[in-house]
Amino acid sequence: MKTIAELSALREAMQPKMAVRRGLALIEKDGYRRHVLICAGTGCTSSKSLKIAENLENALKAQGLENDVQIVKTGCFGLCAVGPIMIVYPEGTFYSSVQPEDVDEIVETHLKNGKIVDRLVYTDEHTVRAPGESVALADTTFYKNQHRVALRNCGFIDAENINEYIAMDGYKALGTVLTTMTPDDVIKVILDSGLRGRGGGGFPTGMKWSFAKKSVSEKKYVVCNADEGDPGAFMDRSILEGDPHAVIEAMAIAGFAIGADEGYVYVRAEYPIAVRRLKLAIEQAREAGVLGKDIFGTGFNFDIQVRLGAGAFVCGEETALLTSIEGNRGEPKPRPPFPAVKGLFDKPTIINNVETYANIAQIINNGAEWFASMGKDKAKGTKVFALSGRIQHTGLVEVPMGTPLRDIVYGVGGGVPNGKAFKAAQMGGPSGGCIPASLIDTNIDYDSLAAIGAMIGSGGLVVMDEDNCMVDIAKFFLEFTVDESCGKCTPCRVGIRKMLDILTRITDGKGEEGDIEKLEELAYMVKTNSLCGLGQTAPNPVLSTIRYFRDEYEAHIREKRCPAGACKNLMSYVIELDKCIGCGLCAKQCPVNAITRLDPADYPDRKLAPFTIDASKCIKCGACVASCRKLAIIKK
Repeated sequence: MKTIAELSALREAMQPKMAVRRGLALIEKDGYRRHVLICAGTGCTSSKSLKIAENLENALKAQGLENDVQIVKTGCFGLCAVGPIMIVYPEGTFYSSVQPEDVDEIVETHLKNGKIVDRLVYTDEHTVRAPGESVALADTTFYKNQHRVALRNCGFIDAENINEYIAMDGYKALGTVLTTMTPDDVIKVILDSGLRGRGGGGFPTGMKWSFAKKSVSEKKYVVCNADEGDPGAFMDRSILEGDPHAVIEAMAIAGFAIGADEGYVYVRAEYPIAVRRLKLAIEQAREAGVLGKDIFGTGFNFDIQVRLGAGAFVCGEETALLTSIEGNRGEPKPRPPFPAVKGLFDKPTIINNVETYANIAQIINNGAEWFASMGKDKAKGTKVFALSGRIQHTGLVEVPMGTPLRDIVYGVGGGVPNGKAFKAAQMGGPSGGCIPASLIDTNIDYDSLAAIGAMIGSGGLVVMDEDNCMVDIAKFFLEFTVDESCGKCTPCRVGIRKMLDILTRITDGKGEEGDIEKLEELAYMVKTNSLCGLGQTAPNPVLSTIRYFRDEYEAHIREKRCPAGACKNLMSYVIELDKCIGCGLCAKQCPVNAITRLDPADYPDRKLAPFTIDASKCIKCGACVASCRKLAIIKK
C-alpha cells in the first residue's frame, strides 16, 4: 500500500469478514458460514488452546467443512478465569473452559448441525438462558459493564494478520495525520482529549509530546515502555498479543508529531508471544508501506526496533529503561533533564506505555471530544485493569475513568467468592496502596486515589478478602521491591531492606512496641530521598496498610496474633472435639505425624475417640484442614 486509496480499498474488501463477527448478514460475501475465534493469548495457550485449534482444523477437514468455517486465533478475550475460550460467529456463542477432546462434539453438533453444545456455553450468576440458547460475550456480567477502547480489537481480530487490523480502521489515523494535519494539530488533539499516561504517573500525554517537539535536535526518538513488571499486571502484554499494530500506528503518529524518525519498543523477554507478534507486525507494516521510508508518499520516514528486557522491575522507570536500551545496566538517572529534553542517546525522547499508545489512533479517528466525554473531571477516557486475587471473575477489565471501585469488584468482577467479605484492594502493584472496604465507593481516578494514599499505577488491581493479612500483604510487596531495587541509591537499597526486616519480625511474632513508628519514619525517609520512582513509591503498601489496618499491626505486636490467621508463626490448627467424628483422615494426611487419637477411655460414649494436634510438631501445612469433611479443624 503506497497510497491512502489503496489502504481504503483493502479496508472495504475486508469489511464482510468483520461483518460476520458482528453477526451481520454478509456471510455470503465472506465465503464462510461461520468464524470460530479461539483465544491464543498467553493464558489460554498455557491451557492447550493451540491444541484445540489443531484438533478443530483436523475435525473440519474430516467433516468436509474446511471451506465453510474459518478458524481465527486471537489475542486475549479478557475473562481469563474460564479459558480456553472459543466464540462461534455469526451467532456469537461463547464457549468456555473448552478442552481438546470437546472439539469433535462442537464440530458435529454446532458447526455441522447448527445446535448449541449446552454444557460448554458460558453462564455467570446473572445469566438467564434456556437450553439451546446462545450466550454472547456482551450478555455476561463481566463484559456488559465494560467500555472497551484500548482493548477493542483484543479477542476480535487475528493479531498476526495486518489486513484484519486495517479492516478495523487500522492505519486510517496515520493516513489522516500525514495528509491533513500538522504536528501542532496532532499534539493539540491529544492535549484536548485529556489523555494521561497509563503507565503510572498519569502525566498528560500531549504535554509530554509538546515538550519533545519544542526541543531542538537533529535526532529524536519515540519509545514504548512494554516492560510490565508489576505482580498481577498483564494489560500491556495482552494488547501486544492481541493488537500490536495499534501500538505501531500510534508510535508513527507520535514520531510525526515530535519530529522523530525512529522508535524503540522495550519489552520484557518473558513475553514470548507478545514479542513474536510484535516483530511479525513490524515486518508486515514495513511490507505494507505503513512503516519505513516515505510512508503514503508523504516523505515521512519512521521505523521501529524491538529491544528485549531481562525482567528488571526498575527498568519500568523511564530513565533506567533508556539506559538499558543504550546497552548499559538498567539504572535510573537524576531528573532534570527529563527525557523529552535529553533522553535516549542524549536526544529528545518521548516514552509512553502500551496502553497509552493503544488509545492514540482512536482519538485521531473519533476526535478529542469523543475521548474526553468518557471519564470524570481530570481523568478522561478509560482504564484497563488486571483484576485478580479473591474475585469471582479474574481477567482484564476496561472501564471509564472515575468508575467506583465497588462497580469494578461487584459489577464486573462478580464479587468475592465463597461468601467471604471484601476486605481491601491493592491498586497499582508494589507502587500502590491498599483501599479498605470502608472506601470501596471511591472513584478510580488519579486525584481520588492520591487523596487516600493509593494510585492507579499501571493498572494492577488485587482483591483481598477477610482471610488476607494486611501486614503480610505489605511484606509481600516489600519483598518484591527489595529484590528489584537496582541498589544505586542508599535510601532505597538500605531503607527498604530495614523496613522489610521489621515487617518480617512482626509477622514472625517478634514485633516490638515502637515498630510501627519506625516503619513510618523509614517510609517517609525512603519516599523523599530515593532517586527514582521505585524507591519513592515502594513504601506505599506499608503506609496505606498502617493507615487503614493499624489494629492488625498492633495485634501482631502486642498479642502475638494474626487476626486473619495467615501468618504461620502466629497461628495454630485446633481440632474441635465436638465436631470430630474420629475418622482419622487428617492423621493420614499429616506429613509429620502431629495428629494422634485421644484415649478412647476418656470418651466411653463415642464409637471413635476424637483426634488432637500436637502444636510442637505441627508445620502448619494445612493438609489436615483440606482432608476434614466435617470442618472440625480451625485456625486460631
